[in-house]
Amino acid sequence: MKNVKKTLLSILVLSSVTMLAQKKTDFVDPFIGTTKMGHTFPGACVPFGGVQLSPDTDTIPHSINGKYQADAYKYCAGYQYEDKTIVGFSHTHLSGTGHSDLGDILIMPTTGELKLNPGTADNTDSGYRSRYSHSTEKATPGYYEVVLDDYKVKAQLTATEHTGIHKYTFPSAQQRIILDMVHGIYNYDGKVLWANLRVENDTLLTGYRITRGWARTNYTYFAISLSKPIKNYGHINKENVPYNGFWRKFDVTKNFPEIGGRGIVAYFDFDDNTDNTLELRVGISAVSTLGAIANLEHDTKGKTFDQLVAQAENKWEKELSVFDVQGSKDQMTMFYTSLYHTMINPSIYMDVDGQYRGLDHNIHKAEGFTNYTVFSLWDTYRALHPLYNIFQRARNTDMVKSMLAHYQQSVHGMLPVWSHMGNENWCMIGYHGVAVVGDAIAKGLPIDKALGLKAMMSSANVPYYDGTKEYLELGYVPYEKSRSGSSITLEYAYDDWVIYNTAKLMNDTKDVDTYRKRALNYENVFDKNIGFARAKLADGKWKEPYSLLNTHDEGFIEGNSWNYSLYVPQDVKGLINQVGGDKKFVTRLDSLFTMHLPDEFFANTEDVTREGLLGNYVHGNEPSHHVAYMYMWTQQPWKTQYWVREIMNKMYRPGIDGLCGNDDCGQMSAWYIFTAMGFYPVTPGSTQYIIGAPYLPSVKLTLESGKVLEIEAKGVSDTNRYIKSLTFNGKPYTKRFIEHADIMSGGKLVFEMTNKPNKSAFSNEPQAIPQSLSK
Repeated sequence: MKNVKKTLLSILVLSSVTMLAQKKTDFVDPFIGTTKMGHTFPGACVPFGGVQLSPDTDTIPHSINGKYQADAYKYCAGYQYEDKTIVGFSHTHLSGTGHSDLGDILIMPTTGELKLNPGTADNTDSGYRSRYSHSTEKATPGYYEVVLDDYKVKAQLTATEHTGIHKYTFPSAQQRIILDMVHGIYNYDGKVLWANLRVENDTLLTGYRITRGWARTNYTYFAISLSKPIKNYGHINKENVPYNGFWRKFDVTKNFPEIGGRGIVAYFDFDDNTDNTLELRVGISAVSTLGAIANLEHDTKGKTFDQLVAQAENKWEKELSVFDVQGSKDQMTMFYTSLYHTMINPSIYMDVDGQYRGLDHNIHKAEGFTNYTVFSLWDTYRALHPLYNIFQRARNTDMVKSMLAHYQQSVHGMLPVWSHMGNENWCMIGYHGVAVVGDAIAKGLPIDKALGLKAMMSSANVPYYDGTKEYLELGYVPYEKSRSGSSITLEYAYDDWVIYNTAKLMNDTKDVDTYRKRALNYENVFDKNIGFARAKLADGKWKEPYSLLNTHDEGFIEGNSWNYSLYVPQDVKGLINQVGGDKKFVTRLDSLFTMHLPDEFFANTEDVTREGLLGNYVHGNEPSHHVAYMYMWTQQPWKTQYWVREIMNKMYRPGIDGLCGNDDCGQMSAWYIFTAMGFYPVTPGSTQYIIGAPYLPSVKLTLESGKVLEIEAKGVSDTNRYIKSLTFNGKPYTKRFIEHADIMSGGKLVFEMTNKPNKSAFSNEPQAIPQSLSK
């Protein structure tokens, strides 16, 4: 009888996850990562959509009188869970970045006294912002809802690829919206170069805003369709205008249909009637107001608000359902939320007719592809784009084509570095567009390979880009040229390896040797006496004094020598030799994870925080994301199995503070998805994924071809984290990596898990060891 009860109980436990939710969207929690370092937003969007409609909870400017305001960093995505007020709902946001922009076209519903200033968090009543309670918030994929307590207005939001849809339910017939054309994320006095607003008729507004910020020249055109006629409207212009020409013959501040300036905040009152709801549909475009109108009509015409909500949810359900996983509710919430985060950015950047604003600020038409923007490539080349090469191949093909169009429009002849909204913002280091294009070529995406290789080589040889001239002359970027010179050298060397490998794949014998030599330039910043990378001077001497632990002013950006000295993904065997052999290298890895890094060594580095540290290993910042997998090149591969589960458990939690660092447009989340499956792309540009250890008992991935990859981890748990044995399609598998072609062919990977290392689970034969430039 006891056995029967145990069996029934186990059936109930196993089925409970399925019973809790029949849809994948029910496991997504958009609030994960909405505070501290997460910097995600809980608002409404569709997969890869150009509109991210979300609440902004404060207006902390980037700078006041030229002085940087540190609190602005918290508002990279516009929303902080701990805040008590909402300023309004804007239409463009970045997801989890360490720097920011956007927050375009902010709308706030209000009642009562007219206020055209947002006010401040400590004096809410001085402006149009409103208090709110998390008890009235609801966020699901494609939908957001909240009650604005000061106005008793219920706000409901949803989105399409080009349109944000607002539904406001007012407590009475008195209804007003504020349209703030000054508001922005990482704002400052003078960020708005010009704003224009036209009242086309009593139910249609059009306009545009040009801003300078992270994107130096950002055009956002819009068209707002209103569900009821405007009764009265007006605006203020917060800038002091000494000359108004002959516009002065009009009172342009009230009921005048043409509004322009750099400090425009407008208001619109609506006809009193028995209907206490107001619906707005806001189409956006980077091309024109006509484009915004066409986008709005294409996306929403003939559809009710509820139908648009259902449509957004269905789009998310379709994308999320390519994965079918089993695990605890918390594990499934973390998995599907991470998957959701991988599909916010990059985002569509073109109108429904294919027109888009190019890098040259001319209007182009995408022929045969969808144009995308928001390429956080220093982050996303590592895991996000490789993940797309498995389950979003058609989209990633379009993203690579978008990057190649960027290259063709670039006066510098470069692929994107960190680009958004038709602008290159030059953030971070390396020329990692090379890695994304090279990975696409290696994994068989249908792109113009000759153009791709040409763009890669061009990007690697712009002499005035971030120490490239010195890198080509000396084989490294000296400290005098850049305080981040050694990290730049390490990342250039990896990118050069991708060019070498791509040229080799394409039988380009002319350039193979050149880039192979450049791929070894990492050796030039290694001090062989200590086995660590260091800052090096132009005369060949090492910088003195030096610290291996300090993350600031030691030749590295957002990291220290301990972590960056392991950034040689293209030549792990060569790196092992630099360190002094296998045993010393394993000891180095062990020490990284177990030592203590005192706060003083990252006090001056915003992107390295205690939450993201495991010993001295920095998971909250990307340069170390491959490190736990490096044991797979050594005689102790089982240590990868131990540490990847430690990282999963400590750095990803299904709560408000669930992310240990910036999600960086999905890179942190892509790491989670790969690691949950049991393998990771340590060296994008190659066709190998390094085996780690599966996190969940079952993962099924339906590929675009219709083939299915099934991963089963028998007995897996925090205790049973080690691989006893592995089979692929029923045959023993002892290689330490899996090939891209095997994944794309589908099949079944079965891991037998155990509670202690099996030191013979993997072969030590050379053909079983992952690729490395050095033999």
